[in-house]
Amino acid sequence: MLRYAVIFLVIAIIAGVLGFSGIAGAAGNIAYILAIVFVVLFVLSLIFGRRGRI
Repeated sequence: MLRYAVIFLVIAIIAGVLGFSGIAGAAGNIAYILAIVFVVLFVLSLIFGRRGRI
């Protein structure tokens, strides 16, 4: 998921440089949402991922 966030970030940067502000904004928002989802899932996996056997 982090990979897709980075891909959309690169698309947003390239579109911004080329002057496509609508596409750059949309890709930036998608990258932001994917990064937030990645962080939430990462934290949840750290909390609930490994539990020792009792």
